[in-house]
Amino acid sequence: MNNLIIKGEIIDLKAHNHFKGSILVKGDTIESISTKDESGAHVIDADDYFILPGFIDAHVHIMEKGFKLEDRIETPLSFYFYNAINNMRTTLNTGVTTIRDAGMADFGVKLASEEGIVPAPRMQISVVPISTTGGHFDFHMKSGLNIELKYPGLPSSICDGASEVRKKTREILRAGADVIKIMATGGVMSANDRPDDTQFTKKELKIMVDEARFKGKKTMAHAHGLEGIKNCIKAGINSIEHGTYIDKKTAAEMRDKGVYLVPTLLVTAELAREAKKGELPSYTRNDAIEVAKVHRENIEVAYEEGVQLIMGTDSGVIEHGKNLKELSYLSKVGMEPWEVLESATLKAAECIGWDDKIGSLDKGKLADIIVVKENPLEDIESLANPDNILLVVKDGKIFKDLLRIL
Repeated sequence: MNNLIIKGEIIDLKAHNHFKGSILVKGDTIESISTKDESGAHVIDADDYFILPGFIDAHVHIMEKGFKLEDRIETPLSFYFYNAINNMRTTLNTGVTTIRDAGMADFGVKLASEEGIVPAPRMQISVVPISTTGGHFDFHMKSGLNIELKYPGLPSSICDGASEVRKKTREILRAGADVIKIMATGGVMSANDRPDDTQFTKKELKIMVDEARFKGKKTMAHAHGLEGIKNCIKAGINSIEHGTYIDKKTAAEMRDKGVYLVPTLLVTAELAREAKKGELPSYTRNDAIEVAKVHRENIEVAYEEGVQLIMGTDSGVIEHGKNLKELSYLSKVGMEPWEVLESATLKAAECIGWDDKIGSLDKGKLADIIVVKENPLEDIESLANPDNILLVVKDGKIFKDLLRIL
């Protein structure tokens, strides 16, 4: 199908409103947006519904299903890839047409998406997060057993000191990373550290940032603890993931330096709920509950200070397919509906460095388009229901169409 026309109520995020119009798609690109009644191509009539750019999830783990340590022992390597097929399809069906994978998807997974071998979002990959010895991505257990998952396309990510950090960053870039992911603090789901533990020195962080920049790549840092967040800002990290213990002064510095914050509020809430029900391993329960107590309140502070919040879900730690529930959590920290939508479209595209080709419904951009039942400017929570996502188009190709059965 070369030409496609989608007619309906087009959400104009800049005007915080919507208008009746048509989007003409040629090949994989948006050719024009018009208020006229276009014809002459395959027409999708969505007159009663609302048209948006495809959403961007800036923090997922498309290969994972819970990050349970026992899975590293029991699960065959190939099974991760078969699970990823379903994870990618499920994510795309929620209206997320682009993801930034925060660890474990290798170059072959990205290639399968690009070649259209499986229905999948467009993706940036970090390959594997860089960690210190004993850090958040070190899978050496106190028993002496190492359950780290690695193979030729997924190098080990453990390193310490300036020379090792530089070499490891280069190895991961060599493996095909679009972005360098750094574990700057401990985390909730690890057995050997606490979320507020500081990992990597400012010098080590700066080396990773520099090596990424030499290749024209951005950096993202898992950082819960305040000291780790501060170190990342000083080192020039592009985005902070989670940001649990951020304070007002640090948030102001992030704002002034244009550092994005991907708070992943959904995963915090989900893990706390599971912890209270005894569904998480014992080594993570207290951390999950403790983080949830302060996370939302501190993200509210960051938002009030003017930090740009970006949608990211940490799906893979939690169930895939709930991605747009994150939008409801962002609205609860005070963001207006149009700000929430921008955090998952144009601002997310800026965060990952792809705003020249995705993130908005503009002539010349890739045709990533979704149609939804309800007006999200009036009911942002309606997007959390996958059945509300009626049409998903990525690169001008239709991947989901519920309009035919309405």
